[in-house]
Amino acid sequence: MPHYEHLRLVRLPEQFERRKHGGGGPPPQRDPRTHSARLSVELDNTIAAQRARRRPEFVDPALILRVRMAGALQEGAWEGLGLTVLSSDADRSLVLFADTDDLRDFRQRLNLYAQGVPAGQINPAYAAFVANIESIGGVEPRDRIGVKLREDGFAVETDFVDGQRYTLDLELWDFGRRDLRERKLDEIGAYIAARGGEVLDRYIGPSISMLRMVVEGPVVRALLGIDVVANIDLPPQPDMGMAEALALDLAGIPDLNRLDADAPLIGVIDSGINDHPLIEDILVGAIGVPETLGTADVWGHGTRVGGIAVFGDIKGQLAAGTLNRGARLCSAKVVNDQGGFDNRRLVPSQMREAITTLHRRFGCRIFVIALGDKRLHYDGGKVGAWAATLDELVRELDLVIVVSAGNRYPRGGNRVEQAVTEYPDYLVEAANRFLEPAGAMNVVTVGALSHGTGIAPELADDVRVRPITGALEPSPFTRVGPGIAGSVKPDLVDFGGTMVFDAVTASLRNGDDLPSAGVVSLHHLPIEQLFTARSGTSYAAPTVAFKASQILSLLPNASANLVRALLVGAARVPTEASDRLGLLGADAIDQVCGHGLVDLERAAYSDDARVVLYAEDELAIDHFAVYEVPIPADFQQTPGRRTVKVSLAFDPPVRHTRTDYAGIGMSFRLIRGCDAEEVFEHYRRRNVAVEGAVPEMAARYACKLEPGPQTREKATLQCASVTFQRDVSVYGDRYYLVVRCESGWAQELVQSQRFAVVVEISHEQDIRLYQQIRVRVRA
Repeated sequence: MPHYEHLRLVRLPEQFERRKHGGGGPPPQRDPRTHSARLSVELDNTIAAQRARRRPEFVDPALILRVRMAGALQEGAWEGLGLTVLSSDADRSLVLFADTDDLRDFRQRLNLYAQGVPAGQINPAYAAFVANIESIGGVEPRDRIGVKLREDGFAVETDFVDGQRYTLDLELWDFGRRDLRERKLDEIGAYIAARGGEVLDRYIGPSISMLRMVVEGPVVRALLGIDVVANIDLPPQPDMGMAEALALDLAGIPDLNRLDADAPLIGVIDSGINDHPLIEDILVGAIGVPETLGTADVWGHGTRVGGIAVFGDIKGQLAAGTLNRGARLCSAKVVNDQGGFDNRRLVPSQMREAITTLHRRFGCRIFVIALGDKRLHYDGGKVGAWAATLDELVRELDLVIVVSAGNRYPRGGNRVEQAVTEYPDYLVEAANRFLEPAGAMNVVTVGALSHGTGIAPELADDVRVRPITGALEPSPFTRVGPGIAGSVKPDLVDFGGTMVFDAVTASLRNGDDLPSAGVVSLHHLPIEQLFTARSGTSYAAPTVAFKASQILSLLPNASANLVRALLVGAARVPTEASDRLGLLGADAIDQVCGHGLVDLERAAYSDDARVVLYAEDELAIDHFAVYEVPIPADFQQTPGRRTVKVSLAFDPPVRHTRTDYAGIGMSFRLIRGCDAEEVFEHYRRRNVAVEGAVPEMAARYACKLEPGPQTREKATLQCASVTFQRDVSVYGDRYYLVVRCESGWAQELVQSQRFAVVVEISHEQDIRLYQQIRVRVRA
């Protein structure tokens, strides 16, 4: 099959503001006097309770309110009153910050609303705002106890007892400028030190402010009562296995290829990487964060991850008699020699220091983080500070960060056989949601597929050893989505090994002790053995990082968004996986496999009957762009299945305290059967009050892309396609791709959003589409 370079997608020169949607419905019917009086009492009670909790050690007392709304959240109205929106939740509640207690402007609106309908008016003053307020309350100390602490039985502040020392992470609300948050952390640190505690680490990012502390119960109780504290929880614990794999008997190592000094570079954020003879010449640098960790990989996990990041499919290469390396490596050790995070450092600060240092020193743009907090699986609400930090770094530094979804033993104890009998149903159990930080939106999250049954030849005749999976079915340990607001997560899957049930030992065996159940990588003690095997999403993630590096080797100036869009555009859910999951419903396929398994050849090259066009671009907030998609006559008329697939990647600002985590939205539509002027006229910005909310274009013009917009637009990595089987020449020889940038809470912080879009045009027949489209694009 010929390999051609991808083509550029042509943007039409016009640019207009997009047409906006209308607002929400009318406010609830209230008795103005009664409603205003109730809200005033709730406000007074909340202020009194917070004043009673305040301590003289903390200056500049803040007021934190929790307000529940009936309709639209109306954040702009609250901010217009001088309050800062700290958080929003799915129950339509807001957490608000005020730097004074008087709230004079808000009280004035309550009073004016209470006076009823003025002469000549239809509604009381500020009815659209005040009538939408359901209740006003505060954030109580128990509300600040984190998820992991609650799972350990800490329900109220009195559960933290005298005489007991706790190592905890404290996070502030994002209530203002960096210097204000820094001063508040200084005050909290001084308070901790004065009471015999210790601050181990602190971190202040664009929106996240945290410290790690060792304190006794009375101090925890006091800190839970501080208004600006958002959350106190246990530190993350990394999700790794411990057992060593059996040695693999792989003799006669092929000659290694040489790599140029400008070959792609992958940064492994893990337990370090050792100087293995197969990679020692391409390990360009290593750091420890903190430095006291050193750089040696005693635990072994990082070297295994790094080996797969460099080679991809090692077993496949060895079987073919080759051993070609695709990328160089650099390493940041953030996990200690016992497989745990450093007790004295906050994980978000470790991540920021590790990634920014490797990026600054070596120019690294692809990172793999095959770690997760095994105590914190995503519950469908908000992601944590670790995930938000990664999303911020992707946007700030234009990075591709690949994260593993995490692992879970499906069954244990006397239920261990159910790992076979109940597969794959348990994959979609609530307890099997992915681990923090895999919910980050701007990263590429990766789940695991099985490479086969995992049964070794010597066990093939033993009826007591039962496989769970076949090839290309989901690994029984892989964790799943969906992500934020029901978005598709994981983004991709790749090979991570499998498990088998051994009735002799009544246990599940994976690549740790049964090499045939695992994927092959490098052993961290090469003097003992060169290779080892393991199972886990930890080994699927670096395979995707390897594929990303190969795209970057062909397109060295590609943005991270383009790399992400090319990866997902070349992904397909294997038939074996969709068949196995099909009985659980279409949603289960998305939750377990995301967009699927990346075909690297499709991501890297076009061919005669499959053409990839791409664009890297930027849009002002609330504007749109139109791209021309050439559709040759052979595509229109030649019998057979023909597909147009669109992928969009963007990296918006994020804030993990908000239910609308991403501060900007983007979307796309594929239009046919009309001219460019009609497309521009339809999507231009209009006066909603006069012309109404924007409708979708008529069905005869809009291609019915699947999945639909309500599903795909929840993510920052979107993909959808449409397939035709009949003659479509009636729609003409050019389609139009409309990409829209939609304002959110970040519209006052940024003026534009960068993105990449990829269009794949393919036909199942062997026809020469590429040459026809290339001529059109050049013209």
